[in-house]
Amino acid sequence: MKEQIILPLEKVSLDSIALVGGKSASLGEMISSLTQVGVKIPTGFAITTKAYYDFLHHSGLEDYIKEQIANIDFNDITSLRRAGTRIRQAVSSTRFPQELSTEIIAAYNQLSREYGQDQTDVAVRSSATAEDLPDASFAGQQETYLNVRGPVALIDAVRNCFASLFTDRAISYRENFGYDHFSIGLSVCVQKMVRSDLGASGVAFSLDTESGFKDVVLINGSWGLGEMVVQGAVSPDEFIVYKPLIQSGFTPIIEKKPGAKDKKMVYGESSDERTRIIPVEKQQQQAFCLTDKQIMLLATWVQCIEKYYSEKKGQWCPMDIEWAVDGLTGELFIVQARPETIHSRKDHSKVISYSIGLTADPKEVLLHGIAVGDKIAAGAVNILYSLDNRVNAGQSFKPGDVLVTDMTDPDWEPIMKMASAIVTNKGGRTCHAAIVAREMGIPAIVGCGNATDVLNAGQEITVSCAEGTEGVIYKGILPIIEEQLDLSQLPAVNTPLMLNVGAPAMAFHYSHLPNKGVGLAREEFIINNYIKAHPLALLKHKELNDPALSAQITKLIRGHKDEADYFINQLAYGIGKIAAASYPEKVIVRFSDFKSNEYFNLLGGKYFEPEEENPMIGWRGASRYYADDYKPAFRLECAAIKKVREQMGLSNVVVMIPFCRTVEELQMVLTVMEEFGLKRGDNGLQVYLMAELPSNIIMAEEFAAYIDGFSIGSNDLTQLTLGLDRDSSIVAHLYNEMNPAVQRMIAHLIKTAKRLGVKVGICGQGPSDFPEFTKMLVSLGIDSISVTPDAVTKTLRAIHEAEEAVAVTA
Repeated sequence: MKEQIILPLEKVSLDSIALVGGKSASLGEMISSLTQVGVKIPTGFAITTKAYYDFLHHSGLEDYIKEQIANIDFNDITSLRRAGTRIRQAVSSTRFPQELSTEIIAAYNQLSREYGQDQTDVAVRSSATAEDLPDASFAGQQETYLNVRGPVALIDAVRNCFASLFTDRAISYRENFGYDHFSIGLSVCVQKMVRSDLGASGVAFSLDTESGFKDVVLINGSWGLGEMVVQGAVSPDEFIVYKPLIQSGFTPIIEKKPGAKDKKMVYGESSDERTRIIPVEKQQQQAFCLTDKQIMLLATWVQCIEKYYSEKKGQWCPMDIEWAVDGLTGELFIVQARPETIHSRKDHSKVISYSIGLTADPKEVLLHGIAVGDKIAAGAVNILYSLDNRVNAGQSFKPGDVLVTDMTDPDWEPIMKMASAIVTNKGGRTCHAAIVAREMGIPAIVGCGNATDVLNAGQEITVSCAEGTEGVIYKGILPIIEEQLDLSQLPAVNTPLMLNVGAPAMAFHYSHLPNKGVGLAREEFIINNYIKAHPLALLKHKELNDPALSAQITKLIRGHKDEADYFINQLAYGIGKIAAASYPEKVIVRFSDFKSNEYFNLLGGKYFEPEEENPMIGWRGASRYYADDYKPAFRLECAAIKKVREQMGLSNVVVMIPFCRTVEELQMVLTVMEEFGLKRGDNGLQVYLMAELPSNIIMAEEFAAYIDGFSIGSNDLTQLTLGLDRDSSIVAHLYNEMNPAVQRMIAHLIKTAKRLGVKVGICGQGPSDFPEFTKMLVSLGIDSISVTPDAVTKTLRAIHEAEEAVAVTA
C-alpha cells in the first residue's frame, strides 16, 4: 500500500507521531476527540514525513547534510553557524518533485473550498517527530509561517519548514539531547488561520509555570497574532484560574494582571509581507485582551485537554496550549497543544530553596522584572542587542556571563545555554526566553523594561528569582545559599501545622510543603505590594488638589473600572491566590493592621493619617473599622473578602479581627461587617479574633461568645504583657516570648478556649523561633500551630518530639 503524502488532521492521532510529528498528531487527536465536547480547533491537513524523506532522497541532500554536521565543532558557535547556513541554503534552493507539489496544492485547494474561498489564509507549522514529546519539548525549534495564501507561497513555506529542521538552535538542541539528526523526520501542519490579528491570542498552561502548582490554569495573552507573546515582544496580560472550582458555577479567576500591550502583529498588506507589526491604540492597551467569560471558557478547555491527555497516557500530563480569538466572530479556538516537559518530570518530594547569604554591605537593587524559576545566579553582564552578527557575538560571550538583551527567539539558544542567567527588557512568563530558561534550569528575569540601559557591559550582578514572582537584580556578586529539603523524611504529626503567608506570589511555591492551611495571611502585605496606595487616597484623591498623586493613581488603576474596583480586585486576587494554594484547608485572613506611621508611607497616606506618639498602641486594627474616618476603606476590605468567597468560590477563607481591645469593640466591628455583607455564619463564614492583648486573655470567655476561634499573636502579646515596645532596641533584651508571664497568658487562653469548645491556634513568631515553645503548646493541646515556611522543618520535628513526650507521660 502506497504511503500517503497528505492526511486530513481529523484522520491523524497520537499514534501517528512517526508519520506526522507531534504538533499535527496532537491537533488531530483533539479534533477527533475533543471537538465533540465543545473545544473549537481549526482544521487543516498534515504533509507527512514521507514528503520530507522523499524530498531529501530525490534531491540528493542527505549525504551533503550528514557531511556538514559531521564537520561541526559544537564548542564553536562560528562552526555551527556556518554549517547550519550552508544546509538551510541548500534545502531552500532545491525544487520540490512535481508529484509532491501537486498533492500539496490539491489539498490546499480542497481546504479553501471547505471555507468557501478560492485561496484561504493558512498557518504552516513545522511538526517534527521528536517535538512535543514528554521527554523533550523542542519548543520553537522549527519554524511557523503565518498568513500564507496561495499555492506558490504555500510551497515556499513548506520548503522553509524543511530547512528549519537544520537551524543552528535545532542542530544544537538535538546534539544536547542526544537525538540522531536523521532519526527525526519533519511533517508540516497546514491549518486554517484564525483572524486573531483582529482579535487576541496567546498561550495557556495547565499549571503554574514557576512553582509547578497543578491546580491552576495560567493564561498569557495580547492583541493580534500570538507570535508577539511567544517571542516576548510584548508584556502580555496574565490571568490565573483555579481549576478545582471551574465547573462549580463560580468564577475562580484569582489573578488578572494587565500587560503593556503597546504593539501587535497583524496580517501584511501584500504577498511579500505576510505579517507586520503596528502600534496599539492607548485605549486598547489599557483593556484586557480577554473578557471574564472568555477566560473561563479557555480555562475550561485547558482543563478538559489536560484531563484527556492524562487519561490517555495513564499519568498526570500538564499541557502547554496556544489559543486565538477570531476578531471577526469573537470565537475562541485552540490552535496548538503539547505536553509541558519541565514540572511534569520534577520530584516534588524534594524542595530546593535558594537565598542570598549575609553580606557586609547593604544589598543595592539595580532592577526588577518578572522572575522565571526560583534560582539565583551571578556573573558579568554581557549585553547583546541582536544576533545579526552572531559569529562575533558568540565569540565574545563567555560561559557564566549573564545574557542581557531586549528579547530572545529560538536562534539565541546556542548562546543562552552558555549563560548563568538571562535578563530581558521585554517578555512575560511564557515568552521564549522564559521557556528556554526553565528548560535549561537557569534563572531569568524578563520584562525589565530598560535592562540594556541600566546595566553596563562587564558589570558584576546577582540575578535572584527566589523572592516570589518579582525578580530582583542586585549589584555585585552576592553569596548564594542552596538548601534541599526531603519532604519524605519529615515526621507525621497530629497537631495541625499551618503556614504564615505574607506574599501571594509565594503561595503556590509553599503549597508543596506539608501544611494544613494558612494560619495567618496579612492583608497589609497585599496592600503594600499589590495595591501600593492608601485606600482613602484612592477614594478621595480627586478632592485633594494634588495632580501628581492623581496621575500616579490613574496609572495604577489601569484595566479597572474605577479606584474602588482596583482596590477590591487587587486585594481579592492576592487573597485568592493564597486561598487557592491551600483549598479546601482553612485560610485565616487578617483584616488590615497597619499602624498610622505605616499607612502614612503608602501613596497618598500623608493626607489621611494622624501623627501619633506611639502608633504601636494607637489607631490600629479593630478601632479603625468602625471609625467614620476609616469606615469607607474597611468597606473595600469586606468587598474583597466577599468576592473571594462568593464569586471565586474560595469559601475556605476565614476572617480575623486584629488588635481588638474590648468586647464592645468586637461587637461594633461585627455590626459594620454585617452592614458590608459579611455576616458571621452566612455561607459558613467564620470569624476569628487575634488574641494579642491581655484583655483578650482575661476576658476570653466573653470574647468567645462572638467568635469561632482565637489565634494567638505572641509578638504583640509579649510586648503588651511585659509593657515594652518591641521596636525599641533599648529594651530589646527584655523581649522574650518564653517569659513565664507570657506563657501563663497563653496557657490560660488555651484552657479557657478548650473548655468553651472554641478553636485556638497560634500564629506568632514564638513557635518558629523556639522548639521548647512548641512543646509547651502541644502539651496544652493547642488546635493548630502556624509558622513561617522556613520554620516548617524544625517545627514539625519539635511537634513530633512533643507529641511523643505527651504520649509517654499519658
